[in-house]
Amino acid sequence: MLIIGEKINTTKKSINAAVEAKDAEAIQNEAKRQLEAGANIIDVNTGTRIKTEVADMEWLVNTIQEVTDSQLCIDSPNPAALNAGLKLCKHKALLNSITAEKDRIDAIMPMVKDFGSSVVALTMDESGMPKTGEDRLRIASKIIEMISDYNIPMDDVYFDPLIQPVGSNPDQGTAVLEGIKLLRSSFPDVHIICGLSNISYGLPERKLLNRSFLAMAMSVGLDSAIMDPTDKSLMATAIASDAILARDEFCLNYISSWRQGRFE
Repeated sequence: MLIIGEKINTTKKSINAAVEAKDAEAIQNEAKRQLEAGANIIDVNTGTRIKTEVADMEWLVNTIQEVTDSQLCIDSPNPAALNAGLKLCKHKALLNSITAEKDRIDAIMPMVKDFGSSVVALTMDESGMPKTGEDRLRIASKIIEMISDYNIPMDDVYFDPLIQPVGSNPDQGTAVLEGIKLLRSSFPDVHIICGLSNISYGLPERKLLNRSFLAMAMSVGLDSAIMDPTDKSLMATAIASDAILARDEFCLNYISSWRQGRFE
């Protein structure tokens, strides 16, 4: 399971304050904390800082890379901010994101090609958010066709089936699971990613819902997630699920994680 640490995001008050104050130590400590907890990639998102986003993205990427060689996920709706972050990445980046909208693909895919990055593809088009598993597959198929001229390896494509809160969209938990299953069977070489915590938004005991849904989603094909790696119970669920789903040969990572005290 590929874990993208979600916490360096200016929607979080503490991160926004650190970016505003250019508090490098706070950002670096957060990056190191996520990596020590088991994150494979660090998400970098300054999307709320519209007026200064490009400069803030550059500062964050440089600041994080001063203390780690980790891969980064450059995450923004703004193509200029994506380009600014990609230019500074020392290692292959994950770019978040494209949709099935032609203007978005035309703006983003040349960067993916030029920088050799991987790309998150949201299963969304001009009609908005998908409602069913079949909608997600239809849009994913459309995206594959639209990006075919860029000759991107399927291993560099991360489809996001777009989790919606079950508190306000009760049918979307099962719809996303069905979508993941369809995507995995139709495109076995791509990755399937999600923003995990969206499932529990607005509900109590969010951590319980997050880890329950993670195990279910992994069982039908999810292999990466943008999530909180400092949540030990959530990480334990990911590690245990890998073992059960035969993604952890001889359960070596499970045993190693237990010995390191990574389970509560």
